[in-house]
Parts: sequence; structure tokens; C-alpha cells
Amino acid sequence: MLRSNLPLMRLWPAFVALFTVGVLAAWLVAAGNPGNMGLCGACFLRDLAGALGFNAPAAAPRIFRPELVGVVLGALFWRMATRTFEARSGSFAVTRFMLGLIMGVGAMVFLGCPFRMLQRLGGGDLNAWLALPGFLAGVGVARVMERRGYHLGKTQVVTPVLGLIGPSVYVLLLILFLAGGFLLGPGAGAITGPAHALWSTALIVGIGAGVALSQSGFCAIAAARQVFAGGGRMLVAAVLFVLGYAVTALITGKANWAFDGQPVAHGDWLWNALALALVGMCGAFAGGCPVRQIVLTGEGNGDAAVTTAGILVGGALAHNFTMISVAAGPAGPGGTTEGGRMFVTIALPLVLLYALTVMRSARATKA
Repeated sequence: MLRSNLPLMRLWPAFVALFTVGVLAAWLVAAGNPGNMGLCGACFLRDLAGALGFNAPAAAPRIFRPELVGVVLGALFWRMATRTFEARSGSFAVTRFMLGLIMGVGAMVFLGCPFRMLQRLGGGDLNAWLALPGFLAGVGVARVMERRGYHLGKTQVVTPVLGLIGPSVYVLLLILFLAGGFLLGPGAGAITGPAHALWSTALIVGIGAGVALSQSGFCAIAAARQVFAGGGRMLVAAVLFVLGYAVTALITGKANWAFDGQPVAHGDWLWNALALALVGMCGAFAGGCPVRQIVLTGEGNGDAAVTTAGILVGGALAHNFTMISVAAGPAGPGGTTEGGRMFVTIALPLVLLYALTVMRSARATKA
């Protein structure tokens, strides 16, 4: 009896970790972050692009997010503490950058990465619930193509110093922020853009989330894959994350089960679904959602660092070329822009065409 329960017992730490991350994400919202945006990989990388001056429009967010550094450092600390740090790099860097860029733009059309989608689900945003099938469809298509030969190559173990380059960049950004006068952020002068928690709170919570996400290996893309594989620990962890967020949002008065009145969201349901299908497909082809790529960067994965750079550039481009959607608010119902719809329409077949080309090449090589 004890032996039969052993596999389940080994899964409990990951389940507790994801429930806790859901609680922390909702608590960050209560502490000042935008609604249903306690932690968002694509959104925060976009904000960082603004803090670095890459977002040209005056209304674009320009704020350094300490949560990013926290997640990277948390993942690094966990790997170092458990002696599992292993620097890896070396496969399809240009492809990873481009897939990240497309993910970054697609996330701005939906107004959130898959990790924020889970928070929107827990916060009661019914627009996100309607978009969820699109995300699952995108991951499902990628899964079929992977089973038929698509692959992005394998990373290889490299010298440890190479794996520390990514985390070092984030630490340097934190130092520049704390030094003042270089990066806009919580408590650092006039800020254009979204609300925020105190920088120290954001950093500490980010570190805790990074530890939990590295320990569990959680990825929203991996959870979606398991929908088609008959369930699994990642899918259960995703449900617990949503549950942890929902409970905390209810307790803190931040839950709102409705289509209207949702923070940083819009009701253009078809394009929400298509944008998430694009993000899900690119994330699957690149090996992880934006938050997972950030965690992998902290774990020493140089390929993930390249992907996150692509996401950052994509977020900036979404603003500079008016592809980001307009959030609903007092000024109107919001919705997608012509540029955003055009990007999704063009990017979906292009990504599929690339994957088909790789898939056929792999088949030809085997033959």
C-alpha cells in the first residue's frame, strides 16, 4: 500500500508549489499589480522593453519589473541549492528568437501570455475562458506535428559560465534600477504605464515563484499538451494554480466573474482565441511558454535566453506598429487593431509552413 502511494507522494511538492504560485500571483495584484497580472512573462518583458526605451509610443508602458529578476534568481538559487545547475545551449538560435518574437506580438493581441491566461481564468474573466480553446488548439496542432517529425534540435551541455550570462543580464538590470536614473520602475520617478506593487515586494514574491516554478518544472504549454494525453501532473498543477489564484482573488476582492469590467482585457473573442492559438503553437515549437522560458534562463539555458529576447522585441514591435489590442475601459469596449489582426492572420500560416518544412526535412533525413 505504501509503495503504491509513493508516486503520488512525489508529486505533492509540485502541486503545493503551483497552488502557492497562484496565491502569490493574486496577492501581487492585491498589492498593486494590474488586475489578473500578478505574473506575466510576455507583459513584463514588454514593460522592460519600455523601460529600456524600445517602446516608441508615449502611452506605451515604461516600467522595470523586479518580478522578472526575482523569477530568474529564484530558479538559479533552486538549481544551485540542489546542485542541479547545468548550463545548456546551442540549437536553432534564430528560430527560437523568431518564435519568441511572434509569441510576444501574439500575447499583446490577447493581452497576456498563457500564464496570465490562467490568472484571468481564476479571476473570473470569461473572455479568457472563451479564448482557452484557441490556446489548446494551437498546442494540439503543434503536438501532432511533433509526433510526425518536427523538432527544434537538442541543447547541449556547455561551460557553466555561458549559462550564467542570462541571469547576469537580469542582475545588471536590477542594479541599474536600484542605482536610480537608468531604468523606470516601482518607486523610480514618473512612470508611464500599468500599476505596480512595491519593488521589494515584487522582487521577493518573484524569487519565491521562481523557486517553485523551477522545482515543479511547470509550463502552461506542457499542461495543455496533457489535455490530449489523458491528463498528467502538469495539468493537475495548472488546475491548482488557477484554484489558488481564484481563492485568493475572492478573498482580496479582486475576482469578477463576467465578460465586462475585466482589467487589461477585451471582448474580441475570435481574435483572442486565434492569438492564443498562435502563442500556444509557437510556445510548443520553442519548448515552453514565456514564463517557462524565463525560468529556464535562470536555470542556465542559453537558448531560452534567446527566446526571451525575442519575446521582448515582439512586445516592443506590437506597440511601435500598433498591433497591441486596446483594453476595454471607460473610453470604450476596446478590441484588436487592424495591425494585430493582420499579424495573426499572416503569422499562423507562416509558422505552420515552417514547421511542415522542418517535419518533411526530418522525414527525408530518416529515409
